[in-house]
Amino acid sequence: MEKRKNKRVDMITDVELARLNEDGTATEKRVNANILDISRGGIGFETAYPLEIGTYYDTKITLWSREMVNAVLEIVHGEELEKGYRYGGEFIGISDSDALKIDIYQVFNDI
Repeated sequence: MEKRKNKRVDMITDVELARLNEDGTATEKRVNANILDISRGGIGFETAYPLEIGTYYDTKITLWSREMVNAVLEIVHGEELEKGYRYGGEFIGISDSDALKIDIYQVFNDI
């Protein structure tokens, strides 16, 4: 049974992640990752870097249309792969306009 609230669609694109400190500021170190799928609720992605479950990241996602989506992401699950790591993250802070960009991407993907 599908537990997700939002339909995920495949998407191969890059995301830039900056870990958020307890005071809400982003660290200088950026982590690059490859998105595997995306929905209004979150993303699945792979990266060469280990991340901690329960941590928060400021994310910058480049869509196929070259539009940017900015969101705060919580890492909710992960697994180690042969080469790197696969994670799932939930958007806990995303503007309505950025969520709409993802919805539009899904509509074009379904066509």
